[in-house]
Amino acid sequence: MKKLILQLAVAAAMTAPSSLMALTGLEIAQKVDAVDDGNNATATMLMVLIDKNGHERYRHLKRFSKDKGVDTLSSLYFIKPNDVKNTAFLTYDYKDSDKDDDQWLYLPALKKVKRIASTDKSGSFMGSDFSYADMTDRNVKDYNYKIKKEITLTSGHPAWILEVLPKKQKTIDEYGYKKSYMFVRKDNFMVAQAIHFLVDGKKKFMTVRKMKQIDGIWTNLEIEMKTKKGKQTTHATVLKISDVKYNQNLSEDFFTTRQIEKGL
Repeated sequence: MKKLILQLAVAAAMTAPSSLMALTGLEIAQKVDAVDDGNNATATMLMVLIDKNGHERYRHLKRFSKDKGVDTLSSLYFIKPNDVKNTAFLTYDYKDSDKDDDQWLYLPALKKVKRIASTDKSGSFMGSDFSYADMTDRNVKDYNYKIKKEITLTSGHPAWILEVLPKKQKTIDEYGYKKSYMFVRKDNFMVAQAIHFLVDGKKKFMTVRKMKQIDGIWTNLEIEMKTKKGKQTTHATVLKISDVKYNQNLSEDFFTTRQIEKGL
């Protein structure tokens, strides 16, 4: 009888869905990448910039995104205050890891669209703690993944901590990160936290403060990125996202350099 029970257990394990089997770091990363992030989406954003003394500055934005096959087109428009009003940012986020993402920034004071070079993508996006490269998705194939630990987040959700190491110097140069740790929720494969180790010795701590399902799609609604030098926080940025709508009627023609010059 014991032998029969053992045989049945082995057979059940062999036929169990892959989601119930032990996952590798790479498989977890692939599932994170495969999470549905919606299509033809619009949203309102509030960017809060916080200096080391706790002083806050606010920027209001509108965000648009659309899938083009496996690639993603997205644009950001700064609405206020006046010093950044009509500034716009356009990204073509390519799935192919051999193809560099395209990014352009429209600066109304110069009445000029500036293309963001790969060598500049690790730089700060509009004075925030997010880099230009942070505004795109990472290509899974560009990294090695290792499960470092299984934990329970303060939210009560079980999670994996993944160590993420770039395979090539080119990726390090683009993102400015030598290594990252991703805290991935087991229930929905969303990244709830991350720690990025910068080449200059600083660290950036990303925390998703709020996420919920909208139209069945897990959506981040509040994200903090904090930069630290040692134990000292040098700057922080909070993104608050609201009025998220999916399946809007967005045309590919809306995602062009001509459109960001034109504005909303």
